[in-house]
Amino acid sequence: MDYFLRPQFYHLGKGVLFMKPWHVEVFGWPIELGDYANVIAAPDKKVRLTVWPNIEQEGKIKIGNYCLICPGVRISAATEITIGDSCMMAQSVYITDSDWHGIYDRSLSIGQSVPVKIGNNVWFGDSVIVGKGVHVGDNSIIGAGSIVVKDIPPNVIAAGNPAAVVRNLDPARHIKTRAEWFADVEKLAAEFSEIDRELLKENTFFGWIRSIIFPKRND
Repeated sequence: MDYFLRPQFYHLGKGVLFMKPWHVEVFGWPIELGDYANVIAAPDKKVRLTVWPNIEQEGKIKIGNYCLICPGVRISAATEITIGDSCMMAQSVYITDSDWHGIYDRSLSIGQSVPVKIGNNVWFGDSVIVGKGVHVGDNSIIGAGSIVVKDIPPNVIAAGNPAAVVRNLDPARHIKTRAEWFADVEKLAAEFSEIDRELLKENTFFGWIRSIIFPKRND
């Protein structure tokens, strides 16, 4: 029973940023989240990371460094889901390594489960579904709404149901990763501070008071 009573990360990297963390649900063990990950949740689009292990209790989720997890993302593992560095998961992406019920014996809570492996710098568009046993290669992009049920090679764009390669990425072009973006943390923090100052430059103390007492539509 103790296995299911640990609502926290097995490993949480440095520099991780949660937006609305009270809408992030962590269930099961172990779940790892790497350095400088950004996790964005919302009241109507909770982020859910769930390990529900097979009978050997082998379940595991490991998410690499510099990843972006957007509202509504769900990752559910019975065996193992491994996600590389600098990956981006847009709104409502679902990644699972299991059927979650047996085809003929539907009393089985797991069904067939095969590990999922996602390479580095992979970008999943809005509402992508990734099924059991899938490997997605480095740098590939999966188009919005796609359902991935077979392996996707590196350096391609894939889309559709089932997802298939629609284009190869130009090997001569450099792909800038989130890891590169975060390479100079102090510079990045200064850039964000400058953006905040620009957005808030018209704010005043009395304007803040007025917005509380007599809020307007655009406050």
